[in-house]
Amino acid sequence: MSTEWSENIYAKEALGKEVARYIVGPYFWNECVQALKVSNPLVTVLCLVDGEKQPPMGYIYEAMDKAKESIEKAFEKDKRKYGKVFEIIDKKWTDQLNQPLHTTAHILNPGLSYIKNKKKALDSKVWVGYHACIARMVPDDVLQDQIGEGLGKYMAADGILGLPQAIRARPKLSLLNWWMQFGHGVPNLKEFAIRVQSLTCSSFGCERHCSVYEQIHTKRRNRLELKKLNDLVFVKYNRTLTHCYKARDTIDPIFLNNIDEANE
Repeated sequence: MSTEWSENIYAKEALGKEVARYIVGPYFWNECVQALKVSNPLVTVLCLVDGEKQPPMGYIYEAMDKAKESIEKAFEKDKRKYGKVFEIIDKKWTDQLNQPLHTTAHILNPGLSYIKNKKKALDSKVWVGYHACIARMVPDDVLQDQIGEGLGKYMAADGILGLPQAIRARPKLSLLNWWMQFGHGVPNLKEFAIRVQSLTCSSFGCERHCSVYEQIHTKRRNRLELKKLNDLVFVKYNRTLTHCYKARDTIDPIFLNNIDEANE
């Protein structure tokens, strides 16, 4: 509709006129709205997974649930409008992303698991994933039993875990800080929880590492010896990690409410 377009040479060509006619029509923009209703919550989850300031492992399971709820709400819960989209999401989630590690991190997230337990019992598949993760990551049977005992105290918010300070800190502190401050009553579970919540849930870090290689190993610097190249990559990558470490005190807990807000 702009003068810039009307004076452009492409506006006078057949293909340009066809594109303009398509964009001016309401069908194109209706399709854009439908695409945004689906993509906004999912992109928010991807941004969460790609975050570097705080490990998102304990939030990915809940984030996917919230994303799907947001999509349902955007389509007024009319399954005919989002059914095929959910089939694609569920296939990807089941085949690649729905891992026992995610369900375990969800259970060991005090800001989410206590709230879920008050509303309704956790799904059986969540507990199946938790026990599968325990069997995989903790081969010692005795230690598995000790972690199980600690889990009982954790679910009941027994001792230090149920102090008013611990309850207030659930939505305020990062998961690692919460467990380090209030997990002393269940030391074995505390160590396991910190180990789980510290893990990454994407390969973005490895991909960035490769991109650092590409930035250093250019056409003009293609004769670098392997040791020299590795040293340069080490310095450049760890400089970024040092910057993140210095900013650790400014890290806030992850909030998932923006998944719904982004879809308005």
